[in-house]
Amino acid sequence: MIRRLLGPATVLALLFGLGIPRAFADDGPPPSYYLALGDSLAAGYQPVGSRDDGYVPQVYRAVGSKVPNTRLANLSCDGATTATLLSGGGACGYPGGDSQLAAAEKFLHSHGAKVMLVTIDIGGNDVNRCAAGGTIDAACAAAAIGTVKANLNVIMQRLRLAAPEVSMVGMTYYDPYLASWLSGPSGQAVARQSVALTTQLNQELTQVYTASSARVADVGGGFATTDLTTPATFPGVGEVPLAVANICTLTWMCVPGRSPDIHPNSAGYEVIAQAFLAQSPLLSVGARVG
Repeated sequence: MIRRLLGPATVLALLFGLGIPRAFADDGPPPSYYLALGDSLAAGYQPVGSRDDGYVPQVYRAVGSKVPNTRLANLSCDGATTATLLSGGGACGYPGGDSQLAAAEKFLHSHGAKVMLVTIDIGGNDVNRCAAGGTIDAACAAAAIGTVKANLNVIMQRLRLAAPEVSMVGMTYYDPYLASWLSGPSGQAVARQSVALTTQLNQELTQVYTASSARVADVGGGFATTDLTTPATFPGVGEVPLAVANICTLTWMCVPGRSPDIHPNSAGYEVIAQAFLAQSPLLSVGARVG
């Protein structure tokens, strides 16, 4: 579940109204496009490191290795929620004051069959506000998950109207609050509660994406989010459940001397990229990214 970020938001967009960057002006095959939508994960944020290590650039490099002259349009926005993606008002602006979704619709209408892939991650920030101060407000989270379902249904319906035949892949989320496990029995109770809520969120996301004929990148599964029984060793701590070891290894939640940060590190972004690539018809399952 992904929080609104502090600091400037980043939007990388290749829109028909903005022209073609000089780097793309060549005499090669006709261009194809990969459109990315979502929150800070699609934007590739981490507190230390390059956004080039994000999952979208990794997917882009892999797709580009198979399809020459592929161009990336990344409209993602740090801190995006289903509400801001749908209606605007978030940290990022788009031409004409449009929302991220409206900008995506314009892009899809403009480029039509040249768009080969759309990826999206959204909904984590809706729920994250319900976890603060080491506790989780279950009623707040349940209501937020309902909002995610309602808004995402509209988002996916509009994307499908704009691009009925385009391959789309949405993702489930990992659970950063598993890191609470390390703080003792009370933290372990919070971690178990967070897994239950993340499972509910991921079930709703999967249902909406599937109903929209989109494939689902199982990021929750890639992080083994629900596995609290398989033992694993985390350096400096000892034996913990596999899900806890993974969240500490693949995100910034458990880094000594640094405030917990829910975002993936470079290794975590690679796990996310692999989950997307496994659902891309352009690439073989398990393809490695460059």
